[in-house]
Amino acid sequence: MTATKRISSIPICVTIAGSDSGGGAGIQADLKAMSALKVYGASVITAITAQNTQNVTAIHDVPASIVTAQIKAVFSDLDVKAVKIGMLSQPETIHAIADALSEYRAPIVLDPVMIAKSGDNLLSDQAISVLRERLIPMAALLTPNRPEAACLLDASPAQTDSEAAKQGHALLKLGAKAVLMKGGHSEGPICTDLLIMNDQPVISLSAPRIDTKNTHGTGCTLSSAIAAGLAKGLGLKEAFAQAHSYLHQAILQADQLEVGHGHGPVHHFHNIWSQSCALP
Repeated sequence: MTATKRISSIPICVTIAGSDSGGGAGIQADLKAMSALKVYGASVITAITAQNTQNVTAIHDVPASIVTAQIKAVFSDLDVKAVKIGMLSQPETIHAIADALSEYRAPIVLDPVMIAKSGDNLLSDQAISVLRERLIPMAALLTPNRPEAACLLDASPAQTDSEAAKQGHALLKLGAKAVLMKGGHSEGPICTDLLIMNDQPVISLSAPRIDTKNTHGTGCTLSSAIAAGLAKGLGLKEAFAQAHSYLHQAILQADQLEVGHGHGPVHHFHNIWSQSCALP
């Protein structure tokens, strides 16, 4: 009798976020990043946006009951190893997600998406306090950029890495297990991300700032890449390092795509597509 070869299951990560019709951010960016990093991506859509590389023209929030139903459908059947949460525009949606996820134990990467690359607001003022109270304490990692961190703390955006580190430690007090202060909104030729955890030295990863307008979806991509690493069983530090390197290359090669007339997407599949494949 011939023995049947056992096939190990692929790691599964679920993204809970809004849909970007332009394909560069939100659910679409999350699933692309997960796929590029060899993780199976499932999704729970919280809102449908009409947007492209230039602006957001409309937002339709998915009813909270449907968000709950999506979460239950995914988690009741799939062996989810990690969760990424992105755009949540309404308090009812945040409450529904917090209630539904309380039954599960997968690590949560929470990206507090508040403003699109175009400058359009994506999170209502009423939802910010609910986000602080319900979801941040559930997060294994909170990944704000500097304006988002300032909004969560009712403070001014950090102007230096030292100030960013202090704000990251302040965010830990809201209950997140770790905070990643992203440096994309800082000034200067070097972009530095700071991983901050309780009672541990700050971990700093830097890269040269790339001169490109095609940075749509960078925050979504980074948080999803970290969640993908966690789904594969990596520790947080290793998942952060892998995601940081992946995103840097995705931005470095973003101009190959030539998508849209505004802020184009990063190149999620830079490590898979050849140039001849990407450019017909």
